[in-house]
Amino acid sequence: MIKAVLFDLDGTFADTAPDLAAALNHTRATRHLPPLPLETIRPQASHGSRGLLKLGFGIEPDAPDYGALRDIFLDYYERHICVHTQLFGDMAELVAELERRNIKWGIVTNKPHRYTVPLMQALGYAERAACLISGDTCAQAKPHPEPMLKACEIIGVAPEHCLYLGDDRRDMQAANAAKMPGIIANYGYVSADVSVKSWNAQGSIDKPTELLGCLAL
Repeated sequence: MIKAVLFDLDGTFADTAPDLAAALNHTRATRHLPPLPLETIRPQASHGSRGLLKLGFGIEPDAPDYGALRDIFLDYYERHICVHTQLFGDMAELVAELERRNIKWGIVTNKPHRYTVPLMQALGYAERAACLISGDTCAQAKPHPEPMLKACEIIGVAPEHCLYLGDDRRDMQAANAAKMPGIIANYGYVSADVSVKSWNAQGSIDKPTELLGCLAL
C-alpha cells in the first residue's frame, strides 16, 4: 500500500530544460559560441551543471576554465530560475489527486538547496510538499539511498510504502537501494538511445497521472 509519493525535480516534476538551456547558451555567448538547440540540451538537463558544461564546452571539472564557466552558468540560472520552467503535462492534476487522497508527496532531487527551494516557491508548490530534499541536504546525493531515507524520516512513511518517480538511472538506483519501488518517468529527459530495461524499475509511465495506477504496488 503506497502512502507517499516522492518525485525527482528536473525532468520529472518540472520541465526545467528551457531555463537551464538559456543559462548554458548565455554562458556559451560569453565565449562567443553560438547557441545550442533546446532539443540537444534537453537530454542532459537532469545531469546538472557538470553535464551541461560538458555538453556546451566539452570540459570536465578539472579544466582550467571550468570554475569560471560554472560560476557564469549558475549565476545566470539563479537569476532566471523560473522564466520558462513549468510542471510536466498533468502533474498539477496528479498532485491535486494525491492531496485529495491524503497521500503525502515530496521532492528528492540532486539540485542544490539554493535552487530547489526558490524554484518550488516560484512554481507555487514549496509549501504543499511534505519534504524538499536537495542534493546537499544529506552527506550523500542520489544514487546513494541517504536522501530517500531522509525523506521517509521527515514524512514519517516507511520506504516500502513510498513510491519514487524519476527519469534517470540514478533515480532507480537510489530507490532500489532504499528498498523503495521506483517508477520511470518516460516523459522526462530519458535519452532515446538509453535502454531503461536495465534500470530495475517497478514500471514506467508516459504522463504523470498514470502514476495513480501504480499506487497499489
